[in-house]
Amino acid sequence: MVLGAIGLDETQESAYRALVAVGAAEVSDLAHRLALPENETERALRRLERHGLAAQSSARTGRWVAAPPGVALGALLTQQRHELDQAELAAALLATEYRAEAAEPAVHDLVEVVTGASAVAHRFHQLQLGAADEVCALVTGKPVAVTGMDNESEERASIRGVSYRVVVEREVLSLPAGIVELSAALGRDEQVRTVERVPTKLVVADRALAMVPLTGRGAEPAALVVHASGLLESLMGLFEAVWKDALPLRLGGGGRGVFEEGRGPDATDLEILSLLLAGMTDASAAKQLDLGLRTVQRRVKGLMELTGVTTRLQLGWHAYERGWVAR
Repeated sequence: MVLGAIGLDETQESAYRALVAVGAAEVSDLAHRLALPENETERALRRLERHGLAAQSSARTGRWVAAPPGVALGALLTQQRHELDQAELAAALLATEYRAEAAEPAVHDLVEVVTGASAVAHRFHQLQLGAADEVCALVTGKPVAVTGMDNESEERASIRGVSYRVVVEREVLSLPAGIVELSAALGRDEQVRTVERVPTKLVVADRALAMVPLTGRGAEPAALVVHASGLLESLMGLFEAVWKDALPLRLGGGGRGVFEEGRGPDATDLEILSLLLAGMTDASAAKQLDLGLRTVQRRVKGLMELTGVTTRLQLGWHAYERGWVAR
């Protein structure tokens, strides 16, 4: 639904598109085109009329004509932009007032407790959607309120140009959708690293707002939202320490086009290397990449022959030295 941003629902948008296609039509003809009852079609037209997108013909009773999209939609979009500008101005003024009143914030104002799966998920999405520059996250293999597959806010923030640095623990690689989610993240140019285990779940937006879990397994989901403070600086320091020691992950064809055919590993070889260096077994890597175990073993043997080594430890060292994987 493209025109939802200007207040049209799916039926109204379909009615307008159909009316634009024919220029003018009777309610009965339009209802037939839309496969809708006539009374529902007429309600949609009345709503379009209020938006200035349609009008009843003065020459023929019962006939409706479409307003020119360039003029009608342009006016609505201009109005929406004006309202957004006003809202942004109001938000800036409120933020100024808040800072003036809270120049010396009380300790209890620096943290807030969010309780319940729905509230935690909502705050998690809100934190990312409000980010302007960077989101940093530590991800465990046991999601409570939010899973990777329903984290649409991450994709929307990436589209806006927000950079992501994410450290996932090894267990995430073995989850049913783990490789798919991580490949999608890498495809959005997010930086992803992996470690054996992260100390806690954590997300930090713009180094100004953080969120950490409060409850363990089995309890009602709850989280602590931390505002700018010494505690937030400590959480950011924790992330940077974990990030520094984590291993970069390479998936989803990140190496395509880097090597000439026959002179180095292909994209699949690089994915296998990345997973093996992250600590996965041949069997686990084969399962996650939907390859046969023998295929993985054959490719690893080929890489060992290419580098002239006899052990996998040496292969890992040569992979770093040749830039096949990043430090």
